[in-house]
Parts: sequence; structure tokens; C-alpha cells
Amino acid sequence: MELLLFGIAKDIVGRSTINLSPDSTLPGSVAELKKLLVADYPDFSKLSSFAVAVNSEYANDDVVLGHNDEIAIIPPVSGG
Repeated sequence: MELLLFGIAKDIVGRSTINLSPDSTLPGSVAELKKLLVADYPDFSKLSSFAVAVNSEYANDDVVLGHNDEIAIIPPVSGG
């Protein structure tokens, strides 16, 4: 499972991708993934929200994740 990180999410983690090994316990849903990110990278809890896209489509918390999914973490965007 590959996570692509953008904007402040990339800054929080310190890199633009995270590869979750099939040997590790993978999150079963988007909600579980969000909890995992906050547990591993506490600064995620400072974000008002962040979107998750699974295989190029925005996903709700109840979307089930698979081992081969490509997941994008998309933080809120501000503009001027």
C-alpha cells in the first residue's frame, strides 16, 4: 500500500511517500488509516481536516482499503 503525501502532510512526515508493507498490519478502512497517521505523526491532529483519495477517487471514512491501493493524503488548501 503506497501513500502519497501533499502540502503540509508531506512536511509533517518529512517525505512525499510512505510504503506500508504487506507484512505489517495494514489499515482496513480510511478511518483506520487516519487514526494510524495521527498515532505515527501527531502533527496530523493539528490539521482541521484532510482528505483521502483511494485510487484517484476521494474516499469517505468507511471505504475499505486493499493491499495494492494507491492512497493520496490531501491536506486543506488555502489560497490568496
